Amino acid sequence: MKDTKPLEGMPAWAQKLAQAYFSRTVCTFILHGAVKDLQPLGGEGGGGAGYGPLAVFLAQELFAGRDHILSYNRSSGIRALDGKSMPDISKTMAGYDAVHGTPFTNALPKEPGKALQLLETFLRLRIGERKSVALVLDFAETLAPAAEGASLSAEDRFILVSLLRWASDVQFLAADVSIVLVSESLADISARLVKNPYVATVELALPDEAGRRRFLRHKLAGRKMASLSEVGLEAFVKLSSGLSCLHLERLFNLAQSRAQKISLAALKEAKKEAIAAQCQGLLEFIEPSFGLEAVAGHEAAKGMLREAAGALKRGALGVLPMGYLLAGPVGTGKTYMTSCFAGEVGIPCVKFLNFRSQWQGVTEANLERIFSVLKALWPVVVIVDEADAFLGSRDASGDSGTSNRVFASMAALMGDTQYRGKMIWFLLTCRPDKLPIDLKRQGRAEEHLALFHPETAEEKNALYAAMCKKLKLEVEEADFAKHCMDKSLSGADIEALLVRAQFLAEGRGRARLGRAELLEVLEDFIPPSYPLEMELQNLVAVQECTRRSLLPKAYAQMDRSQLAARIQHLRLLLREG
Repeated sequence: MKDTKPLEGMPAWAQKLAQAYFSRTVCTFILHGAVKDLQPLGGEGGGGAGYGPLAVFLAQELFAGRDHILSYNRSSGIRALDGKSMPDISKTMAGYDAVHGTPFTNALPKEPGKALQLLETFLRLRIGERKSVALVLDFAETLAPAAEGASLSAEDRFILVSLLRWASDVQFLAADVSIVLVSESLADISARLVKNPYVATVELALPDEAGRRRFLRHKLAGRKMASLSEVGLEAFVKLSSGLSCLHLERLFNLAQSRAQKISLAALKEAKKEAIAAQCQGLLEFIEPSFGLEAVAGHEAAKGMLREAAGALKRGALGVLPMGYLLAGPVGTGKTYMTSCFAGEVGIPCVKFLNFRSQWQGVTEANLERIFSVLKALWPVVVIVDEADAFLGSRDASGDSGTSNRVFASMAALMGDTQYRGKMIWFLLTCRPDKLPIDLKRQGRAEEHLALFHPETAEEKNALYAAMCKKLKLEVEEADFAKHCMDKSLSGADIEALLVRAQFLAEGRGRARLGRAELLEVLEDFIPPSYPLEMELQNLVAVQECTRRSLLPKAYAQMDRSQLAARIQHLRLLLREG
């Protein structure tokens, strides 16, 4: 490995690996994350040779001073990355064959059990000659998979024991030897290897803003950005958050092959597709069309969010909450308000989808993949809908501890203050009382906002106008509220009313929704009624709210002990207690 001074121009992950190496306490490393992305060659930013795959970077940059650089995976077998070690490998094979009676001289073994035995012999012989060696084991999850020991085959057990033994081998630790395991997901590798004190894990993150800027300048090669893109360089850098260098290269190559400049729409579509591919359907990428002005009612809550949006625009990340808890009955527009907050600031917004799997290790691997994308997207709004059911709790059981590990990982990320203002979490639920205290405490979901159905005529008319705008309807009736003050209607109810009225008007051959159709549908409409459930959802939102100014007057004046007693009574009536 190069000395420490040239490493200053290398990516952060390479510097971290080098620091662990120079500590002389570990010789085995696991590289995970964006291991398929392009890496800068010839110094940071690709000043000399441009960019290349990780294997090329390891051979030409990080381990360029080693006497031997080898690689192995199940498909290609043993290879020399340095282009000069094959004669030494052949000598080792000949000696190994003479001792063990194996036929390796004629063909290098691809089976991992035999290959690792041969590689160990090679390492020890070269150490005896005081040579420096780097060994790269690609697709490490196929060599030491994450599985219970009892379910491993005899060969898998042999490989795992070999890797564990190498990691703590005194001879390897004392010599100039580095063993690098490469895998996209850390969760796919045996926990015994990952958690071993003699093994260092190093994450390769997706490029940050500075990294994307350097790569784009490399691709431009002195040309002006306007020659390849309709989007300026700095705007392109910001809008491409979450994309790898490989994605950016494909985008530029495709534009050049079509002799067509990259448009803003093309960039956003490429980003959406890339994130969907990286997360494999685990995240939904939401592009807000409106800001908070599109949200009807909830003026106090909107005011709070506007203040946060202003701080974010000014770059005052340190004053922003780590996250928000939005509570309230179903149909109060929690998800819509959150996406509008993202639109107010103009930052990406993603929504968690189901990342859980019945297969061991897959859930953790999915979560790791999601986290890597979130870290690259910042600043980003993260929506967790139905959070009480989605996130589970620390006390969950029956799935070999998967739910506990998922909960702990989520809580750790949400509470990591280095991401304050960079990842803004929104936990949405109509039952905040079922959400674990660990996630609701200060330092995670710090601000608790309560939303309620419209009560006053002004609130109902505002929500009605917003729904008309959303559905692109022009309605003759302007004062909607005077016809429904005796009804408790949510935003979803009003939207359903308008759709039914439009359906009725269309059937009568009317191009425009008339007052008659609206009143007819309104007269006929019976909103779903779940009085006990709705009262409970309202009261637990009141109980959870952290600001009195967000509560309607009737709720703000409620005695807290009476509130708690009524909630408990409702739970008993609904047979929850």
